[in-house]
Amino acid sequence: MSTPIENLTPEQVNAALDAGEILLVDVREPHEFAAERIAGAVNYPLSTLDPANLPSEAGKTVVLSCAGGVRSVTAANACQAAGIDIHHHLAGGLRAWVMAGLPTER
Repeated sequence: MSTPIENLTPEQVNAALDAGEILLVDVREPHEFAAERIAGAVNYPLSTLDPANLPSEAGKTVVLSCAGGVRSVTAANACQAAGIDIHHHLAGGLRAWVMAGLPTER
């Protein structure tokens, strides 16, 4: 049975990034990631997603993000279908992050 997807707010993700508790994996396409991204995020596009090769860091929870929160949920569901317990995502994606007034890199 899969774990429900947990919606994290931009503020929760920002605090967890600052604390070094999470690895933020952005599942947007490389051109989107290059145009604007959250500092510290790593890019692993949904179009080439292989849950077995998803980036990870010892001791950190993987949190998925995208532009608006749809692709990150799709990626989390794909991971769970492959038996990998990834169930956190940035609700509303990069748009919510920007709307919360949080900084991005270009």
